[in-house]
Amino acid sequence: MSAQAGAWNFDGGPVDQAFLGKLGSAIEQYGPDGGKAYINGSIGMVYRAFHTTFESRAERQPYVSYGGNIITWDGRLDNREDLVPQLYGDLTPPSSQTDIGLVAAAFERWGCDCFRRLIGEWAVCIWGPVERELILAVDYMAVRHIFYYAKKDRIWWSTELAPLVLLSDDKFHIDDNYISGYFAHEPEARLTPYREISEAPPGHFVRVHNDGSVSICRYWSPSPKSWIRYKTDAEYEEHFRHVFRQAVRRRLRADKPVVAELSGGLDSSSIVCMADDILANGEAQTPRLDTLSYYDKTEPKGDDWIYFPKIEQKRGRVGAHLDASKLGSSLASFESPEFTPLPGYFGGSRQLDAERASVVRERGYRAVLSGIGGDEFLGGIPDPRALLADLMVQFKFVTLAKQLMAWSLVKRIPLIQLFWQSLIILFPSWLAQYVVNGGKVEPWIESEFTNRTKLALPVRGSSESFGLWLPSRRSRLGGVFLMANKLAKFRTPMLAPEETRYPYLDQNLIEFILSIPASQLLRPGERRSLMGRSLVGIVPQEILSRRTKQFGARTLMVAVERNVEQFQMAFQSPLSTSLGYINQSRFLEIVNGARNGQRVHIGPILKTISLEFWLRDLMSRRLIDGITLVPPPLRSASLEASALTGTT
Repeated sequence: MSAQAGAWNFDGGPVDQAFLGKLGSAIEQYGPDGGKAYINGSIGMVYRAFHTTFESRAERQPYVSYGGNIITWDGRLDNREDLVPQLYGDLTPPSSQTDIGLVAAAFERWGCDCFRRLIGEWAVCIWGPVERELILAVDYMAVRHIFYYAKKDRIWWSTELAPLVLLSDDKFHIDDNYISGYFAHEPEARLTPYREISEAPPGHFVRVHNDGSVSICRYWSPSPKSWIRYKTDAEYEEHFRHVFRQAVRRRLRADKPVVAELSGGLDSSSIVCMADDILANGEAQTPRLDTLSYYDKTEPKGDDWIYFPKIEQKRGRVGAHLDASKLGSSLASFESPEFTPLPGYFGGSRQLDAERASVVRERGYRAVLSGIGGDEFLGGIPDPRALLADLMVQFKFVTLAKQLMAWSLVKRIPLIQLFWQSLIILFPSWLAQYVVNGGKVEPWIESEFTNRTKLALPVRGSSESFGLWLPSRRSRLGGVFLMANKLAKFRTPMLAPEETRYPYLDQNLIEFILSIPASQLLRPGERRSLMGRSLVGIVPQEILSRRTKQFGARTLMVAVERNVEQFQMAFQSPLSTSLGYINQSRFLEIVNGARNGQRVHIGPILKTISLEFWLRDLMSRRLIDGITLVPPPLRSASLEASALTGTT
């Protein structure tokens, strides 16, 4: 994952070369393979390379196109074979054609319309000296990022957020809408925690004009006319195998060994098994695929350590194993030793992060395959409500009755309750928030903040509107936008550079899933119906039929316990309460209950803890404007009394 950044002065004044040098130094850790800068009057662009493919090693960036455009590119272009004939026809393209060379040719032929033709995981910056405009664009899912900080007289941009915050010498204002999204699912992709800094949204390009104005245009959106209907299940299964195989093969394009995260679940196991089949048939560039697995034998329901060895046995090769129980057994600060521009960091994971980085670095991996997206788009947690709502709006009442009965038995939910839950999906968001539990927020979040930011609405899902589409298609589309929001804030590994690749988020695979009937994905009593049927013979049957799923709730709660002293001191006078985000006493009451065995969701608790420590770090660095309160320092001495421990 290469890095790029730049600065442009709208008034035509010369760019500050010293500042540009600082930008280059700040992103160097993400691009250790060298790079250069382009400086011409009021514009400056810097690039730092991280090579993961044979073609990328031939790139020279910033790239000057035949038309004089200056381009920096971070990404992997997956549809090279399709673009070459469109761009060159019967002519023979250069034998060493790089991804950025193809992108430059596509931009000069089609302009900004080229972005919808680029399939892969990418981010691109284009400076047009003739039009004197800057284009910033990212892939349809925002796997790669571009942040920008625009003021009246200039704009700075970077693929990493931290340099824009730390190098500006400015103070920022916390964006409450971001915090609202942070508490709900994920903040909108275009937002950052700083009101003054934005992010290029997924499936959009940002055009910055010479007068300093900024316009944002969508280039990708799912087509309502995209329908795939076959006569038999076998045809859907064949199509799924094709697009899934293609998705995995694209991410095996690498000049070094690739490592895949392997939990023993269906998602990660399917990637590894399909990759092995691709390698066995000589269809991949990478010389080898290895695996990396986490295990935690202290988790009551943790059984990944039973299942991932079954895949290793099938492969005849043992991968790297990391003991995740160290999250709860080590005494580590909640604070990050480095500046983290986004809330969400959990200091207790640092030892595990260091061990992972050691494996990646010592074994020479640069590309890591992740199973993220399988659960979300292929029915990992079967939810039939949208499918049942489809039958309601289609007036298929006989089929609806049969499906309600079948799903009621499988989910062990009363039939009338399941009917009501499905009916609510047809309600508009403003009404549904009052009648559905999914619209409720955590009890420690201040009601005034909830009402002001309309937090209950994003808790239910995406705010995108899909018109009169069937509920199941709206649900899947909403999942795409929620996933894009999540990836837009993905924290780049800092301890060892690596490029994370997501087979289940492949654009062609997602577009296929959006176009097929929901009944192919969800069937009563069938786990991952389409995926399970399609991968018989590729993935071991004991993995296809696995019913369990490991969650690390106990280990994370133990980590909070071991760091309780630091936690107590931070929440004696929390900034998150001073800013109106949380109710201190209510939060401590719930955490104390969790420590005493009450059942709670650990995720929101950890998010709240992380937010507090992140706010304190911003305050200590004097990065936030409009806040005069300075929290007390975190001391090593224990408190004599605390609502958390229950002492008086």
